[in-house]
Amino acid sequence: MPRIYIETFGCQMNEADSQYIADRATTAGYEIATKAEEASVLVLNTCTVRDNAERRAYGRMNHFKVLKERDPQVRLVVMGCLAEQDRDRMQSLAPHVDAIFGTSELAELGDQLAAWQPSFDSAPFGHYAQDDKGASEEQLYRAMGGTADAVADAFSHLRAFVTVQRGCSYYCTFCIVPHVRGRFDHRPMREIVTDARAHLASGAREIMLVGQTVNAWRDQGSGKDFGDLCKAVASLPGLERLTFISPHPKDFTEKIVADLASISQLNPRVHLPVQSGSDAILRRMNRKYTRAQFEEKLELFRRYLPQWAITTDMIVGFPGETEADFDATLDLVQSGAFANAFMFIYSIRRGTPAARWEQVPSEISSARFKRLLDAQNAQTRAYHDRKIGRVERCLVVGPSKKDPRKLTAKALDNVTVIAPMPPDYDEARYAQEPWLEVEIETAYVWGCMGTIVRRAKHFEDDGCTLERPVIDLIANAS
Repeated sequence: MPRIYIETFGCQMNEADSQYIADRATTAGYEIATKAEEASVLVLNTCTVRDNAERRAYGRMNHFKVLKERDPQVRLVVMGCLAEQDRDRMQSLAPHVDAIFGTSELAELGDQLAAWQPSFDSAPFGHYAQDDKGASEEQLYRAMGGTADAVADAFSHLRAFVTVQRGCSYYCTFCIVPHVRGRFDHRPMREIVTDARAHLASGAREIMLVGQTVNAWRDQGSGKDFGDLCKAVASLPGLERLTFISPHPKDFTEKIVADLASISQLNPRVHLPVQSGSDAILRRMNRKYTRAQFEEKLELFRRYLPQWAITTDMIVGFPGETEADFDATLDLVQSGAFANAFMFIYSIRRGTPAARWEQVPSEISSARFKRLLDAQNAQTRAYHDRKIGRVERCLVVGPSKKDPRKLTAKALDNVTVIAPMPPDYDEARYAQEPWLEVEIETAYVWGCMGTIVRRAKHFEDDGCTLERPVIDLIANAS
């Protein structure tokens, strides 16, 4: 059986698209490979939202060239936003790429994989001999990350993406998304609910509704809005938790927020990208709200959902940003509005209006970025510090990638929680009883560490207390 290796760059939309391709591939008779050198088809799902993601994608194309040179049967496919933007340019920059599929051509890629499947040899793939490992292998494993996507493990079924909407019609002046993913394209509610029901039947405990501007969703037939959609999905039997990414501040009406407040299964976290605290920069970005209007949205969530964590995105060094503009953003961060933030130095995107404007010098942008990062890190650490001594219910992710002696989980507010591997750990058992109660002992900027004290099969269950090993009891008694 031929194998397919999928590597994803970018947002949750790309992750959802990769999962779709993985499902199509397995249906067509492929196995999902965990290493590039084991695969007969290599798929790079690319992002172009920032220059770094674009450079990494081209770097990976060059890394994978060595696999094609050693086995001409290998096919290299590029999909995603960079494929959409650079279709013609990519053919000259990376002529060894066999096929390019844009963001609206997922079905066509699935068809192509099915057409290729019978052509591969039945012999197992292993492009490196045991004595033929050197610099090329180091690049494959380390240079750009090299993490395989859509690989099923004991816990991957617990969380599921359901795409509700593609594209964006807002045309922020820094953003390439409308150009590579098109304008709003909303899926009908019945299709979304059907997909969610299928994931629940396969064992999903948490559904994430995914869209480029997810809360702008509308059902074209009935006129129902995002709040109505969340209530419909939440009513499905077997749903334990519900979450969504990534909304736009302007599309949160009081009606939608009130709907969200009525749904007990929603995770207590909303991502509310502000981008800047300066009205002048918000206008130049075409964000369609002022700072005062954004703060009204913050107040709406505080009124209806006071326990929710609010996270955000921010861009530093946008063209035209003055010191006063930056200070306005810094002031917003220092107000403690955000539990966490994803912050970036502005990156020129070809084809966007902001790319043609006079740029802020890099040394100024870098200095501002450090100040903003330090300020938000202090706020994030304080948010995590408040968890110390509490018991947090978390959904298991699996063994820690950095330390297999530890277990990784996600709290309901999406904070990463690490705990020592419990003495009764068994992969099959914890996949069946994936809800962990972790007593938080230490906090960091990246998340928290603690000890697992209980586990449960379902979110609503009280669960069972973990038994401590006898040797620990003796050691503590002495």
